[in-house]
Amino acid sequence: MPTGAVIEFSSITKRFGAATAVNDLSFTVEPGRVTGFLGPNGAGKTTSLRMLLGLVTPTRGTATFGGLAYRDLPHPLQTVGAALEAASFHPGRTARSHLNVYAIAAGLTRTRVMEVLTLVGLGEHAGQRVGGYSLGMRQRLGLAYALLGDPGVLVLDEPINGLDPEGIKWIRGFLRQLAAEGRTVLVSSHLLSEVQQSVDDVVIIARGELVHLGPLSSLDTDTAPQVVVDSPNREALSSALAAAGISFVAGRTGLLAAAPDPGQVGHVAFAAGVELSVLHRQKVGLEESFLALVGGGRSL
Repeated sequence: MPTGAVIEFSSITKRFGAATAVNDLSFTVEPGRVTGFLGPNGAGKTTSLRMLLGLVTPTRGTATFGGLAYRDLPHPLQTVGAALEAASFHPGRTARSHLNVYAIAAGLTRTRVMEVLTLVGLGEHAGQRVGGYSLGMRQRLGLAYALLGDPGVLVLDEPINGLDPEGIKWIRGFLRQLAAEGRTVLVSSHLLSEVQQSVDDVVIIARGELVHLGPLSSLDTDTAPQVVVDSPNREALSSALAAAGISFVAGRTGLLAAAPDPGQVGHVAFAAGVELSVLHRQKVGLEESFLALVGGGRSL
């Protein structure tokens, strides 16, 4: 059974001239868990993964697998399987011939090529030229390449992009299976909704910097409590809240008050003689918490 290794980013920074793509980024990814590496497009995710895989040299800091840089791994393909979003394939080659090249270079058998193609659902298309593949099929081929050496670590950049609903359901279960086998699984995405059903932990970056780190459930607790309240006389309600020192903003369905308890807001309105038509705690989902962290929060 493949053994996972701890991935560690330590104060890693990358500057391109005057522009800073990644700034002082530090976090670890543990074996046996699926970690979502999240952030909007342009946040620095792909640059971070490229530094991890030795494709980009950091300005400073390190990124390692079990304490070793990728270039120092004795058997890289058998240790780390990677599929980056920008992976390209020769359109004239078949999927089988494409993987055969890497298998031979790594000393693997051609039997393993058909094993991984079947594993990702491309067994029937092994002899088809890659130029005729859909985006989803190319994603599966990239995953087959990542699995070729039966590695203990998987690094996947936007693996759900281009998959149909059936493919999305399949890969979510597949990622869980890989982690259950003790592998380390790091998956990047710009959308939490794409990966939230498969990840255990989340690392969220924005503008190249870490903004959140923890289990997926921690996103539920990171947004300050708020209360939705409204009245037929919104002006009087606004005055009552302001007098009580409760800050608020106007939304489509009422006022969004910065208060932990609807009872507190209700009492303020009652004391001021203001009739209420709406009063409830604002339900904040994981996606809303994610968007708030990366600066893309929604209005009420």
